[in-house]
This record gives sequence, structure tokens and C-alpha cells, in this order.
Amino acid sequence: MKIAIEAQRIFRPHKHGMDFVVLETIRELQKRDDGNEYYIITAPGEDRCLEETHNLSVVEVACPTYPLWEQVALPQVVRRLGADLLHCTSNTAPIRCAVPLVLTLHDIIYLTTPKERSMSRYQQMGWYYRRWNVPRVLPACKRIITVSETERLNILHRFPTLTDRLSVVYNGFGKQYHLLTDAESITRKYLPERPYLFFLGNTDPRKNTLGVLRAYNNYLTRSSRKQKLVITGLKKPEVEALLNIHSLKACAPYLVYTGYVPGNDLPALYNGAFAFLCPSLAEGFGIPLLESMACGTPVITSNLSAMPEIAGEGGILIDPHNPQAVADALLRLENDDAYYQQQVTYGLERATHFSWAKTATAYAEIYGTLKLEK
Repeated sequence: MKIAIEAQRIFRPHKHGMDFVVLETIRELQKRDDGNEYYIITAPGEDRCLEETHNLSVVEVACPTYPLWEQVALPQVVRRLGADLLHCTSNTAPIRCAVPLVLTLHDIIYLTTPKERSMSRYQQMGWYYRRWNVPRVLPACKRIITVSETERLNILHRFPTLTDRLSVVYNGFGKQYHLLTDAESITRKYLPERPYLFFLGNTDPRKNTLGVLRAYNNYLTRSSRKQKLVITGLKKPEVEALLNIHSLKACAPYLVYTGYVPGNDLPALYNGAFAFLCPSLAEGFGIPLLESMACGTPVITSNLSAMPEIAGEGGILIDPHNPQAVADALLRLENDDAYYQQQVTYGLERATHFSWAKTATAYAEIYGTLKLEK
């Protein structure tokens, strides 16, 4: 089959979750000797992170805005290639497409929650576009892939007619996430000492940055170790504004800001951390949970959404709306060495259940079912 895969953002330097999902899965599909020809359709960018091979070609398409790129340029390219199907990988797709359409619908949080005032303009535009596109494109999809059983049930609650076309394919995590013996050679670029607590920050309200700061403030008042909190992805003024508004200024001396962390450095930051904080309010999956566990770092995460499904029954699951619960979990890890080691061992084993190779195999099977239906 000639399979066109939309991967519009994979060449941008600062990638986000869905970018890594499609990039890593494409790399695994590229290794398969399945007779398929893969055409990766992307926008031009600085990070040339994917090489062409005998079974994979990169097709770059420039367009001034994402809606025009997806709704006009992408279908034109698919027709020109003579593709047998199009797989759109990031929640949205062309309303009109001349070939069978597969859509990865990571979540429908934007359909079930109100728009937050704290969203950036870019996030607001994406929120409106997804709300417009998704209900209109789902009827045209031959297959819809989502990333957890939790999210499958959420989607079916909203769109019950999708039962026979909706499949769950779990995400994986990169092979670079594993135990390291020399993490300090990288972590010292960001702070001189280790261990520390680690949080992947984001301006998206569902990432619960304020909840993390409140929990950390509670932790500082009760801990004898007072480990620093390393925050990635957020600028110092953004965090300090929250500290000022919510009377959390006592945290300020203990916070370390890294800005955007290159993917090559993230495994070391996980390895150097005492614990990883991920008390998100909603997630369709939660790749950072696996990344941290695979690096031998215990994870404190939410008892909501898909996070219990990914962390598993042995994970540390707390109410993300309760800062004291997060602090309690941190203090137990600090004060109970046997419990800490139990979480390290559990996380390493839990991570082995997920891989990008498994994701790619499931994708290829879905492509094959569409071939049989032709």
C-alpha cells in the first residue's frame, strides 16, 4: 500500500507530545519490511529528524496557516501521490479527502472542558480549530485510533456511533529513557546538586502548575531535606506571577528554571531526580510517566483520567486538587527507603509493557484491515 502519514510539526525544533508520538512511530514503521510505501507529509523546519529510506519518503509542504495546510494543501498532495490511505496523527484532519482516512484522536478534552482564560493565543486558536474540526471529520473516518481505554470510553460517550471504528493503541516511550550512570554530566548544566524534584511545566491549565506549586509549598514546610524543584517549559516570570498572586513566595528560592530542555537531555534530568511530579488534571495518555519510570524515578501522578491506566495499580495515585496529598506522597518517599525502592522497581517493570514498536505494529495491522476492505 501507499500510505500517507500527516506529520506536520515533526521538523520544528521545539517538539511537543504528539510530535514525538508520530515521529517515534514512523521510525518503527520505517524498520518494517511489510511491503508498504510510507509518505510522510510535513511542513518545512529546522530539525531534520527523519531520514528517507527505500520504503519511506518525506514530502514537505509549505503553507501560511495550519488550517489551510490541513484542509487544502494536504488533500492535494495525497491525490498527487496516489496514496491508498491518509493517516492524520494529531486530532484533526481534512473535512474532504479522496482516500480512506485514519485519524489518531489523542483525546477530546477540548470538547468537554471550557476554554481557560490563561491559555496563550496559540492555544486558544488550536482549541477553537479542534472544536470545529473534530465533530465534522469523525463521520468520514474509516478508522479512529485513540491512546487509552479511558479515552476510548470518553469518546464513545460523546460519539456513541463510533463503536465499530474506534481502536485503542497505546503510546510508547523512547529507548533513550533508561537508567544512566553519568546523568550528572548533563544535569549540572541546569543545577549543581542532585537529587531534586522534577516537573514538566506547561501553560496549559490542565497540567496543574498552580497545584504543583501549592503542593511544593506544603512540602517545604514539612520536609527536613527541602529538595529543589526543577521546572521545565515555563519562564520564571510566569511562575513568579503565580507565586505572588497565591501567597507562595516562600517557594521562590527553591525553584530552578531550565526553559525548554532538548530531548537529548531529558533522560538525564529524569535520572537525576528524586521524584517526578505529574498531578495533571486530565491526560489522554501520559508519556512522561513512562519516561520517568523507565529512568528509575518514582512518579507521583493523578487518580484521574488515563493516568491510573498508564501508571498501573502499583503507581502513586493522588487527588491532583489536594496539594497536601501530593506533599504527603513526597514525604513518604523521602522518609521510607523501602517504599522508595519498591516504587523504583515497580516503575522499571511497568515501563516494559509499552514501546513504540508495539504501537507501530498495531498501526500496521489497522492499515492492513483497510486494505482487505477495499
